[in-house]
Amino acid sequence: MAAAAAMIPRGMPRADGRAPHPPLCVGCPSFYSVVITPRSRGGASARRRLVCRASVAPPSPSALYSVEQKDFLHISDFDKDTIMKILDRAAEVKALLKSGDRTFQPFKGKTMAMIFTKPSMRTRVSFETGFFLLGGHAIYLGPDDIQMGKREETRDIARVLSRYNDIIMARVFAHQDILDLAKYASVPVVNGLTDYNHPCQIMADALTIAEHVRLEGPRSIVYVGDGNNIVHSWLLLAAVVPLHFVCACPEGFEPHRETVEKAIAAGISIEITHDVAGAVRGADVVYSDVWASMGQKEEAATRKHKFQGFQVNEVLMELAGPNAFFMHCLPAERGVEVTDGVMEAPNSIVFPQAENRMHAQNAIMLHLFGL
Repeated sequence: MAAAAAMIPRGMPRADGRAPHPPLCVGCPSFYSVVITPRSRGGASARRRLVCRASVAPPSPSALYSVEQKDFLHISDFDKDTIMKILDRAAEVKALLKSGDRTFQPFKGKTMAMIFTKPSMRTRVSFETGFFLLGGHAIYLGPDDIQMGKREETRDIARVLSRYNDIIMARVFAHQDILDLAKYASVPVVNGLTDYNHPCQIMADALTIAEHVRLEGPRSIVYVGDGNNIVHSWLLLAAVVPLHFVCACPEGFEPHRETVEKAIAAGISIEITHDVAGAVRGADVVYSDVWASMGQKEEAATRKHKFQGFQVNEVLMELAGPNAFFMHCLPAERGVEVTDGVMEAPNSIVFPQAENRMHAQNAIMLHLFGL
C-alpha cells in the first residue's frame, strides 16, 4: 500500500533533547513514513511499520569500508568476508580456551592500554582477561588516571601511549574521542564503546547468534527499546552482513538518520517501528537494553514513563514464538526493560552472549595484529 503521511513531523525536536529529526532522507520524500504491509511470515495479518525507502542505487561495497584498517572503530569499516573471518577466528580461539589449552600465546610480550572514561565491569574484565589468556598484559587507565581533552589533549595521549603499548582500547562518551585517538595513535585502537556505537558488543552478539541460530540467511533480529548505540552498531553490521533488523522504539527515540541511511544505502532490510507486538512476531532474536544509559540516569523517570509498553516480558516473548531467543547486552534493570522471568528463561542466551565479549574481542585484536 502507499505510504501515509509522515508520522514524525519534519524538524520536530526529539523527546530526549537530541537534534531535531532532519527533514529529508537521501532519495526519500520524507525520512520516516507509515506503511501497512502483509506479513511474509506468520500469517497474512497486516502490520503497521515505519520504513525509510531510498530510491537511489546502492553504492558499491568498496564505498562502505576501507581496504585496510589499522583500527576497529565501526563494523562497517570492514567487508563481509573480514567480519566473518573474525567471527570464525573467535569461535576457534574460544574452543581452544574452553578446552583448557593455554599454549596459544600470540600476545606474549605485548601490552594493551585500556582507557575508561566510562566505567564498565564487562568491558574491563573481558578485555583484560582475554588479553592475559593469550599471553599479554593490560593496563587499566580510569577517569582519575587520564582525562582526554581536559588535563591533556587527546592527540598527545595517543602519541604517548603508542610509544609504551602495542594496542589501545578506549571506552569513552564522545565518539570524536575515539576518532581522535585513532587518528594520532601509531598502534591499533579498538572502540570499547562510545555514545554513538558499540562494535565489540555487536561482534559478540553476532558470534552468539551464529552459535544458536546461524548468522547468515533470513534472520530477523528485533530490538526493543531506545534507538541507542547498540541499534547503531546493529545497523552498521546489517550493512555488511545482510539480515533483517527491526528497531521497535517509542516516538522520538529513533536511531540517528545518517546511520539508518547508510544501512538503507547498503540495500538491507530494516524497519523502524513503534508497534512492539507486530515487530516481535516471528523474530529469531528479541534484544533489549536499558532505557536510560550511563549519562542519562537523570532522565530515568521520564524515560520509564515514555517507554511504557516496551518492556520485554513473557507476553511479548510468546508473540515472538517458542523458538525465539532473548538477548541483552547488560547491565539489565530487571523489572524495567525486561522481566526477571525472561532473563532466566531457557531461551535466554544473555550469559553466553556476555562470555562471547571476550572471545570476539580476542579475535578482533588478533586481526588487527595480523596474527
